Amino acid sequence: MQESEKTTCDPEPMQNGEAMSPDAQDSKGPPGDEENQGAVPSAPPLPQEPPPCPRPKLVFHAQLAHGSPTGRIHGFTNVRELYARIAEVFNISASEILFCTLNSHKVDMQKLLGGQIGLEDFIFAHVRGETKEVEVVKTEDALGLTITDNGAGYAFIKRIKEDSTIDQIKTVCVGDHIEAINDQSIVGCRHYEVAKMLKEQLRGTPFTLRLVEPKKAFDMIGQRTRAPKSSEGKMVSGKETLRLRSKGSATLEEIPDEIEDKAIKKVDDLLESYMGIRDLELATTIVEAGKNKKNPDDFAEALDSVLGDFGFPDVFLFEVWGAMGDMKNGRI
Repeated sequence: MQESEKTTCDPEPMQNGEAMSPDAQDSKGPPGDEENQGAVPSAPPLPQEPPPCPRPKLVFHAQLAHGSPTGRIHGFTNVRELYARIAEVFNISASEILFCTLNSHKVDMQKLLGGQIGLEDFIFAHVRGETKEVEVVKTEDALGLTITDNGAGYAFIKRIKEDSTIDQIKTVCVGDHIEAINDQSIVGCRHYEVAKMLKEQLRGTPFTLRLVEPKKAFDMIGQRTRAPKSSEGKMVSGKETLRLRSKGSATLEEIPDEIEDKAIKKVDDLLESYMGIRDLELATTIVEAGKNKKNPDDFAEALDSVLGDFGFPDVFLFEVWGAMGDMKNGRI
């Protein structure tokens, strides 16, 4: 990303009395024999490859969602490093950042920073606000929560189902970070682990959630739709995106085409239905794993090799394979 490749160039031939290469010396005749000079032709010089051009660094603009000056963020290769760079710019701890949204300072889960950042996206970092505790009693098998995480150890609420158990508790809001369940810290847990823990809570037995809400935004901050114009970091036509991964370095990739994008969103819907989580990075990885597979067994094996920790149910894999078939056959 921001690393720039060192440009190395072959040295220029020495001139003006400086020593020349042996080949160049041999091409001349004996001293004083002017007629024979040039009689032995020298080999034409080999064409020199042009030195590699330094890679321009990607620079993103960011603000704290509750209000701050604009900072310039660069030099990150994954989500944790992104949070670290934001923390450095705004002189806060990286552990203060709950999640980021793109092009909006609001707690808008449709604008949530997931696995991709467009090259002109403006980043808003939502930091820790007030802590609150609520007592919950399960009246149904499902609480009505959809969980996601920020890729750096914080799980938070992405959606609350209308008329669900959680919807009746008005102090619980979309964007709240789930810090603990019954005083057991879940910081560092992935969203699917948190969803499983909530699913395992017994019906009729009260349990406690400790939540941290994002710091409230000031009214004077207007919604941003584009980053300020800047020549630095201007690399492409806007059809590329920075793909962030929980493992490995970020890569610059083409934005998925419309059909593939629909398949990713369909898989994200299936993740919510079967596992109570939403995660576009995970959905993208699943779609990529199934792109070139010819049968569901090969798909399941490929998925297990990269996402074995999830333990996806067979019925989920069947549904995803169907969505992949629809994508390949243009039915989606």
